[in-house]
Amino acid sequence: MTERATAAAAFLKALSHEGRLMILCHLSSGEKSVTELERLLDQRQAAVSQQLARLRLEGLVACRREGKAIFYSIQDPKVSRTIALVYDMFCREV
Repeated sequence: MTERATAAAAFLKALSHEGRLMILCHLSSGEKSVTELERLLDQRQAAVSQQLARLRLEGLVACRREGKAIFYSIQDPKVSRTIALVYDMFCREV
């Protein structure tokens, strides 16, 4: 049980940053390029890349290169389930 609690805490810690959470919300609708994420988040490339690196390190997102563009998508199914729950709890209009 301790191992599972440790894994859950690490997962939640990776999601507990506003920027990373916003990235995952946008990725929940499908794969996006870094350029698309920059535009959607209204942030500079360096800030978006830093958060994507953390999400990649945690194994939450996957990336692929197409020419000069890098595309990201959600890799861990737990992320999709969690984002859907968070959206339902905090974003859905009642």
